[in-house]
Amino acid sequence: MSNFLKGHHLALFLTPILLASSLVNADTLNLGRTPTPAEVAGWDIDVRPDGLGLPVGQGSVSDGEYLYDEKCSSCHGIFGEGEKRWPKLAGGKGTLADDRPDKTVGSYWPYASTLWDYIHRAMPFPAPQSLETDEVYAITAYVLYLNEIVEEEFVLNEKNLAAIVMPNAGNFYRDDRPDAANPRCMADCKDPASIQVVASLTGITPTDHFKEDGNDGVAYEEPAEIDVESSSLSASAQAGQATYDQACTVCHSSGMAGAPRLGDKPDWEIRVGTGMETLYGNAINGFQGAKGMMPAKGGQTQLSDEQVRNAVDFMVESSR
Repeated sequence: MSNFLKGHHLALFLTPILLASSLVNADTLNLGRTPTPAEVAGWDIDVRPDGLGLPVGQGSVSDGEYLYDEKCSSCHGIFGEGEKRWPKLAGGKGTLADDRPDKTVGSYWPYASTLWDYIHRAMPFPAPQSLETDEVYAITAYVLYLNEIVEEEFVLNEKNLAAIVMPNAGNFYRDDRPDAANPRCMADCKDPASIQVVASLTGITPTDHFKEDGNDGVAYEEPAEIDVESSSLSASAQAGQATYDQACTVCHSSGMAGAPRLGDKPDWEIRVGTGMETLYGNAINGFQGAKGMMPAKGGQTQLSDEQVRNAVDFMVESSR
């Protein structure tokens, strides 16, 4: 049995026990209280491969394309190719036997429900669970379309999602290995006090590629920490700091997807050299450049044009 299925079977087995235990504790031990139906529903959001747990809803490939461009493409690429270190979502067919396989939604994942479930609970970064149900269906449909699994006119819903057969589904098999590698000790066992629990499995995960000096391999750039006196900023820039902190810092503090980092004076001088109105327009309407792309308003379409302009003023004035 696969680990995925084993986990679900174990969860189904333990759920009534845990619920019964919580009821006993709440009633007899004065520990906690019985959860309300609304609280249980708030946690019970997982979706099984057979579709159990999917809410009623639907979304088309065409609607998903618009939403994907707005909310997903800045990290995952316009065609699912992935920006920099962010995961690829499409492609990779025929690469699983290679030394460096591309494990994408289309080339590797066994269930379409996993895609819906992950988008629903964890995307878009950095605003998980902000999507409406129909938006999740639409984005899921579009990612499936990028992997040539569904047609352009396809409309995904709670009834047909479980019927989708993923290209690599047949290459997964039931894992019949025991849960523990060693036999259970019943007599003359080792003193538990002498057993040392370590945080990693020595010899399993390679660590030779980590270097102290950061000259070998790919070095991660820490997000920029800029100390700017608010008194030195214009009124619009001061107003834009809150918008930056809420909606812009993920990309512009790290340089993700080619975004100019806050405090990078040479990079910002180039941008400002095109004219502030051009800079405002690119931030509001989206921009595709040599270093990367930015969706309209950074994917935060709830922002007003004025908020975006103020955030641009904050970044420009903080990078002089």
